[in-house]
Amino acid sequence: MAVVREFTLPDLGEGLTEATIVHWMVEVGEVVAIDQPVVEVETAKAMVEVPCPYGGVVTARFGEEGAEVPVGAPLVTVAVGAVPDDLAGAGPGTGPDAGAGAEGGTPDAGGASGAPADGAADAGSGNVLVGYGTSAAAARRRRIRPGPGAGPMAGVPRPPGGVADGSAGAGAAEGAPGGSEAVAAGATAVGAIGATAAAGISGAAGPAEAGAVEDDGRTVAVISPLVRRMARENGLDLRELTGSGRDGLILRTDVECAIRARQERETAGAAAAATTVGADGTAGAGVTGVSRAGAVTTVGAATGAAAGEERIPLKGMLGAAAEKFSRSRREIPEATCWVEADATELLAARRAMNVPGAPKVSLLAVLARICTAALARFPALNSTVDTKAQEIVRLPAVHLGFAAQTDRGLVVPVVRDAHARTVEELSAEIARLTETARAGGLSLAELTHGTFTLNNYGVFGVDGSTPIINHPEAAMLGIGRIAAKPWVHEGELAVRQVVQLSLTFDHRVCDGGTAGGFLRFVADCVEQPALLLRTL
Repeated sequence: MAVVREFTLPDLGEGLTEATIVHWMVEVGEVVAIDQPVVEVETAKAMVEVPCPYGGVVTARFGEEGAEVPVGAPLVTVAVGAVPDDLAGAGPGTGPDAGAGAEGGTPDAGGASGAPADGAADAGSGNVLVGYGTSAAAARRRRIRPGPGAGPMAGVPRPPGGVADGSAGAGAAEGAPGGSEAVAAGATAVGAIGATAAAGISGAAGPAEAGAVEDDGRTVAVISPLVRRMARENGLDLRELTGSGRDGLILRTDVECAIRARQERETAGAAAAATTVGADGTAGAGVTGVSRAGAVTTVGAATGAAAGEERIPLKGMLGAAAEKFSRSRREIPEATCWVEADATELLAARRAMNVPGAPKVSLLAVLARICTAALARFPALNSTVDTKAQEIVRLPAVHLGFAAQTDRGLVVPVVRDAHARTVEELSAEIARLTETARAGGLSLAELTHGTFTLNNYGVFGVDGSTPIINHPEAAMLGIGRIAAKPWVHEGELAVRQVVQLSLTFDHRVCDGGTAGGFLRFVADCVEQPALLLRTL
C-alpha cells in the first residue's frame, strides 16, 4: 500500500521565512523521482528550483502560482510506492490516503505521516537545499494524528498556507495521545521562525508564541507576549510589520512606531477629509469614502494624488532590497568621503592588457583588483559589527560584491575569495556572475555573505553618489563615470579622463583617517596603476 508523504517548503537559508510560487513543474497524478524539482519559487534573494526528496505519485499540490508560502507550509504530497494507474487523475484530497501526510501519522511513527518504522523504503534522498534534509535523524520529528473531535476535515489535506478547517492540531494538543509532546515539540520549533507549520501545531499554539501562524498562514516573527498584546489591543496587524530585531524579529519599538505612524496617518486623513466636506455634510470631489479610522480609502483630487495611481507591492526581491536599505540606514552610522582621480593611465593599462589572444579584462575587474589591494592595507573596512556582542569582527577573506542591474531589479553577486584572484580571474568571474544574474539564475550562495561591495554607478552616466552600505558590511566604494575634463597634469592644463570615487563607511569600524587613507590609495592606483606592483 502506498504511503503518502508530505513535502513542506524547506528553510532556504539567510533568515528567509517565505517564498512566492512562480511555476509548478509537476501536475497532480504525475510520477516524480527522488530529488526531482517540483516547483520554482522566488525568495527575497533569488529564483530557486525546489527538489522533492520523495519519489512516487503526486497526490496534491498546495498553492497557486503567485501565492506566498511560508517556510514549513506544505507544497506537495507524494504517494511513495504507488503505481501511477492507482492514482491517475487524482485531485487534491482524493485517494484512500489523501490527507494522511497533511494531517500527521500515528504517534509511534518514526518519520513523517504514515512512514514505516524503519524508514528504509521511503526515507527520501537525504539531500539538502539550505538547512533541510530527509535523513533518518531529521525524520524522527513526531507528528500526532488529531484525536476524535478534531473536526470533519481531519482527513483532508491542508489548503495553501494553513490548516483545512482552522482546528487541526487542537485535538493533538488537548485529547490525542502524546498531545503534550506535540506542544513541546512545537515550542522548540517556534524558536526557528517559520517552523510551526512543519511541527503540525499551527492550531494549538497560543497567540503569545513566537512565529505563530496567523489566519492566512503567514508566520510572524514575534517572541514577546507583550508585543502581541499591544498589537491586538490597538488593532494592529503584525503581518504588515517588518521587525528591526535580529532575523526580522518584531520588537516592542516596532509596534509603538507603527501605532504612532497610523495615528499620524489618521490625523492627516481626517484633516484632508474635513477640507472636502461642505456645509451640507457631503464629501468633496475626489473622496468617495472614509474608513472607520478616518483615513481616506479612495484617494482623489483632495489629497493631490492622481486618480490613476499605481501601487506596487514591496514583496520578493523588491521588498527585501527595501528592508535592507532601511536597516542599513537605521543601524549603521555611515559617513561618505570622495575624491576625483585622473583615470587616463588606468584606461591605458587596461588597453595594454587586452592584447589579441589574451583573456579579456574588464575595467570593473581592474577596479576590483585595486579594491582588494586597498583592503589588504586597510583591513578595518573588511569587517562587520556584531551588535549583540558589541564587537568589531575583522574578516580574513575578501568576498567582493558588485552591484548589477537586471530586469528583476538590483542584485549584488559576490566574488568569493576575491583577494586571492588575479585580474584575469576576477574579470572571468564577474562576467559569469553578471550573465547568470541577468538570466535570473543566481543561487543564494552567489548572492550572500559579501564583505565589501563595489558599486559602478558610472554606467548610468552619473558622476557621483553616496551609496547605502550593503548591511551588514562596513563599507562600499562607488565609481562614477569616466569623462573627459580639464585637468592639471604635470603642471599644465590638459584634457584628461577623470573619475569621481566615493567611499561610504561605517564610522563604528574606523575613523575618517582610515577611510581617507583607503580612498587615497585607491585614487593613487587609478592614477598610477603601476603602484599595484608594490602589493604583489
